[in-house]
Amino acid sequence: MLDRKQGKPIYRQIAETLLKDINCHYQANDCLPPEQELANRFSVNRHTLRRGIDELISIGLVERVHGKGVFILDAPVDYAIGKNSRFTENLDALGKSSDTQLLKKLEIKADGNIAKQLKLNIGSTVLWLETLRKVEDKPFCLISHYLPLERFGAEINDYQSGSLHAFFKTMGFKPVRLSSTISALFPRDDDGLLLVMPKYLPVLRVKTVNIDTVSLQPIEYSIARFRSDSAQISIDIT
Repeated sequence: MLDRKQGKPIYRQIAETLLKDINCHYQANDCLPPEQELANRFSVNRHTLRRGIDELISIGLVERVHGKGVFILDAPVDYAIGKNSRFTENLDALGKSSDTQLLKKLEIKADGNIAKQLKLNIGSTVLWLETLRKVEDKPFCLISHYLPLERFGAEINDYQSGSLHAFFKTMGFKPVRLSSTISALFPRDDDGLLLVMPKYLPVLRVKTVNIDTVSLQPIEYSIARFRSDSAQISIDIT
């Protein structure tokens, strides 16, 4: 029951009560009761109820789907970043299925930042790949890959799907992570649509440079955008 005499806002008490309900009685992808039913339960109007649900949305616990209801979200995937960590191997270790879809493949001229990260001359030709990674058949992250053609050769154009780093190895390269930088920002352009996420939720952006352990030259600069409600990034320092 709600305590209308204490100083805590009613909508926050509703959020706390629903949080306990979810932890005890619900699983991922379950739907909460209809808003009117919940409003009647708490003896509040629907506006106050929605403010309570919004509290749970803000922490990534539930998602409101227009015309369908409020659904419980999966717990975030613990995605480890380390010297040799790889997307497919990470998810396999967690017992989760993953898939990589190639969205775009285009040869472009390296601008100042891409050239700097890959240690190329400005204007050098790089292959730009855009991939969508899914976990349990749900959008998880988008990655922009920039690959120096002068180091790979034309064979890199044969990549179509699956683990990009496994493809590197078939070409005789041994990639290892040199550096990663993590930041948060709101989704840009079509990222929100491709990740099927609301615009008010940020993405976790991870910029990474991978080098070849044989030549010690950069062979990939990537910019990954993870759904912040689906992923938590952990740093492996070993």
